[in-house]
Amino acid sequence: MTGALELDALVLRTLRVGPMDNDAYLLTCRATGAQLLVDAAAEPDRLLDAVRAGSPGGTPRLDLVVTTHRHADHLGALAAVLAATGARHAAGADDADAVAAAAGTSRPEPLRHGDVLAVGALRLDVLALRGHTPGAVALALTEPDDARAPGAVPGRVHLLTGDSLFPGGPGRTTSPAAFDALMTDLEQRVFARYRDDTRVLPGHGLPTTLGAERPHLGEWRARGW
Repeated sequence: MTGALELDALVLRTLRVGPMDNDAYLLTCRATGAQLLVDAAAEPDRLLDAVRAGSPGGTPRLDLVVTTHRHADHLGALAAVLAATGARHAAGADDADAVAAAAGTSRPEPLRHGDVLAVGALRLDVLALRGHTPGAVALALTEPDDARAPGAVPGRVHLLTGDSLFPGGPGRTTSPAAFDALMTDLEQRVFARYRDDTRVLPGHGLPTTLGAERPHLGEWRARGW
């Protein structure tokens, strides 16, 4: 486990797993004990140990797994985690069939832009960020306006972006059309909507903020990747 952020409504744990150093994120609702895992990428035993550690009394509770996109390095532990916990599973609508085929699972619940996920008392907005894959999604969790925990910031957003946004630019795309689609979604659905202190939690590597990345949007457009 690489770290845990304790906020008013939740504890957000980050685990770096697998040969590609994927970041998996476990969100635990303080009020209810409900848990959400974003990207069951690899090392199911480590992921399940984290689920147990976050569960009241050590009895594993995992309510939902969200897969941010269809690529194999983001779902290597998915089947094992779902089998061990009985959790629900969701993924972007246009990636859902591919995720099921690659992971050997039943079809996940389809997520669409504008959906709101409820996990215990937590509410997360679903953003479709098309381009890295057709059905890639990000999740946005907003701290309450009355946040008081040490380190909390009222109204700040934590944006779990999968491979759609990293420090230094958008995720890999395979055509000019896919790059344009991803950049357009990032500009309109992320940078135009959220403030500079928004924390970007990517699928690999370290976090960043929208404020750190915003000045470079024009550079990304110009370079084409």
